Amino acid sequence: QLQLVESGGGLVQPGGSLRLSCIASGFTLDDYAVGWFRQAPGKEREGVACISHSGASTTYPNYLKDRFTISRDNAKNTVTLQMNSLKPEDTAVYYCAADRAGCHHSAFQGQTDRYRFLEVRGQGTPVTVSS
Repeated sequence: QLQLVESGGGLVQPGGSLRLSCIASGFTLDDYAVGWFRQAPGKEREGVACISHSGASTTYPNYLKDRFTISRDNAKNTVTLQMNSLKPEDTAVYYCAADRAGCHHSAFQGQTDRYRFLEVRGQGTPVTVSS
């Protein structure tokens, strides 16, 4: 069974940092691009980062690229999202997802209504930014 499991979420104060992990089981991530998404209560899901299968290419929305960093360790079958200078508006459930189509997949390119077509999707980890 192909699975992605997210971890590392929790409660953090504004200005703090969190490091989220996405670990694959039942398959190897080498051939998959991996993206992180988030969904806040009452809001639509949005993409926050994508990394190519090799790690050579990453993409972010302009408003996040100075604070969020995605990386991967294929030997550990893991993708990580480092989030710095967190703000209350970063509060959301964070999900990772993988697809062999690469970061060119429409879901990674802003068409988050296509999220359900990504090949493997995690269950999410909640992040709360609050004092």
